[in-house]
Amino acid sequence: MTTHQGSCHCGKIAFAVEGDFSEAIDCNCSICRRKGSLLAFVPRDKLVLSTPEADISTYTFNKHIIQHHFCGTCGTSPFGEGKGPDGSAMAAVNLRCVPDVDLDSLKINKWDGASH
Repeated sequence: MTTHQGSCHCGKIAFAVEGDFSEAIDCNCSICRRKGSLLAFVPRDKLVLSTPEADISTYTFNKHIIQHHFCGTCGTSPFGEGKGPDGSAMAAVNLRCVPDVDLDSLKINKWDGASH
């Protein structure tokens, strides 16, 4: 697996994520639709912060299951956290915040989050 570096726009939130990304999810829920995220899910331990957790702002809504993280300085949303269907800790990485991932090469899978 490849380790990629990612960050918010200003760099206040930086991380490394391990994965080989060939697909992304384009969710139409009320928040993802507005942010334009392209998400890839990884086990939480595959995402390692390079900056203090105190630099992360968090927003939750609806059932408060997913912690949507963003930078309070630049507003970028680089990743979120939640539980997988089996209860394991997961991170939803916004691949738009991982510069070395070729977005044009990704298979984009639509997810109807608005109905879930």
